[in-house]
Amino acid sequence: MSREKQSRLLAQAHHHMPQGVAENYRYWGEDRTLFIESAEGCRLTDCDGKTYVDFRLGYGPIILGYRDKRVDGAVIRQISDGGTLSGFSTPLDIKVVQQVKALCPNIEKMRFANSGTEAVMGAVRTARGFTKRKHVAIVEGSFHGLYDEMMWKSDLENWDPKGKAEPQVIPFGAGIPDKTRDLISLIRLNDYDMVEALMRDQGDDLAAVLLEPIIGNAGSIAATHDWLQFLRDRCTQNGTMLILDEVKTGFRVAPGGAQQLYGIHADLTTYAKAMGNGYPVAAFGGRADIMDCVGAFKGGVVHGGTYTANLIALSGASATLDILANTNAYETINQAGANIRDCLGRVFTAAGIEHCFAGPPAMFGIHFLNKVPTNYRDWRVTDSELYAKFAWKLIDHGIMLEPDSREPWFICEAHGEVDLGWLEDMATRAMAEAKG
Repeated sequence: MSREKQSRLLAQAHHHMPQGVAENYRYWGEDRTLFIESAEGCRLTDCDGKTYVDFRLGYGPIILGYRDKRVDGAVIRQISDGGTLSGFSTPLDIKVVQQVKALCPNIEKMRFANSGTEAVMGAVRTARGFTKRKHVAIVEGSFHGLYDEMMWKSDLENWDPKGKAEPQVIPFGAGIPDKTRDLISLIRLNDYDMVEALMRDQGDDLAAVLLEPIIGNAGSIAATHDWLQFLRDRCTQNGTMLILDEVKTGFRVAPGGAQQLYGIHADLTTYAKAMGNGYPVAAFGGRADIMDCVGAFKGGVVHGGTYTANLIALSGASATLDILANTNAYETINQAGANIRDCLGRVFTAAGIEHCFAGPPAMFGIHFLNKVPTNYRDWRVTDSELYAKFAWKLIDHGIMLEPDSREPWFICEAHGEVDLGWLEDMATRAMAEAKG
């Protein structure tokens, strides 16, 4: 199909925004950057009229479907009847926290934020304020938002997995001060020895270990139950806060997030994305004794934000959480995810492609490898080049996803209506073209 209108829009946008986009990850090159006209259910329509079945879902927030009338209706009623922002507390603040606590027994007290980045900042600052320590450990492959000290990563793209050298630890990009690296350690998922070494080397100053239990930026590679329990126990012994970043998994993989699946609770947890079905709401919370160090008193942890707990976000969150708690939405989401995963598996098997799936049905990763990866370095040996070719062909055929093999396929309730025969046919064509 023609891209005439989108090409004009990108050329115009270059005069107003770096790369012609509002944030870095929306730029897919001069010939592929998309401008979306509308979204509904699980479908997007671009400005040139092409429609896609979307498995990207705005990086994961859409858990019910775009323009869900139940959620949007609640937001419209709030705007009409009560306004959007006053800078004061409202009864809705309490209601939404109660809804979260009903689903998530790991939460005793909570504060709101506007994004996953803000939620992580609040949780890490709270952990430091409570422990009076500075150092934080993160897990290779996890992503914890766009603020300086969390923007350090193992450079696997330029690492030789067959060599003996460790991957370099580098910043995500320019503008990140080198001194922030001194506050961060990186460990590997499911590596017991690295946890022991971390506790030995940083124990007296280790405020927190922060991780995604199911890594949303590494193809949904998951912590094992035994390793996560080991980490939980070692953090408790060391007086270190365990922070589980559930920005992606929270309210998506289960009503109580990944912690419900594992039966293991963090000291602090971050939420965002699926919490509001597309409305910009986030939160962090956990044990009451830890959260009580947040406050406007001498020595208290500072937390705030003009738009924190704005009524548009909270009304969207309240409606979304009510639907997730009181309907069969999860049954539909998980069945759709399982069906779509099975459909793709048949395509890969027919094409003779070694493959495996990681993560739960609502957020699964695809790895062109003969076994499920157990950490980010395992991802490095998957056939990511073939995956990227396959992904771009899917997009050409009207199936939207992130072309990077580290990004999972997100499933929403509206995907229950997807024609699986059509999907299998399009995926078969895309794989044949990718291999061709």
